[in-house]
Amino acid sequence: MTDRFEIPESMRDFAEKSVDHARKAFDDYIASAQKAVGTLESSAADAQGTARSFGEKTIAFAEENMASSFEYARNMVNAQSVDDMMRIQNDFIERQMAILARQSQDLSEAASASPRSRGRDTRGGT
Repeated sequence: MTDRFEIPESMRDFAEKSVDHARKAFDDYIASAQKAVGTLESSAADAQGTARSFGEKTIAFAEENMASSFEYARNMVNAQSVDDMMRIQNDFIERQMAILARQSQDLSEAASASPRSRGRDTRGGT
């Protein structure tokens, strides 16, 4: 099934501009989130380091996931057939599942490396 369909150029332009605007809005959001993580304060150095690291990881994951989503959207806008759209969708789902598995593992490892999970009290005790 390779039926071709035409998307008017004005629709493609509108869709691409919409993706670009959404990307800029997301980049601005990430910049604000990074600034917030950068100003995070905590009374315990270990807790602060763990929270900062965890926050940085989650922001990096969000950036990675959104970049993948924007790439997916751009690819879908430029699809030439229903077959292309199905292939793009399948590729995206497979890639996102692999990314999610890796991100979950990373977060699990980060959580298990926290001071409390190692049996240390972050309030100055042991």
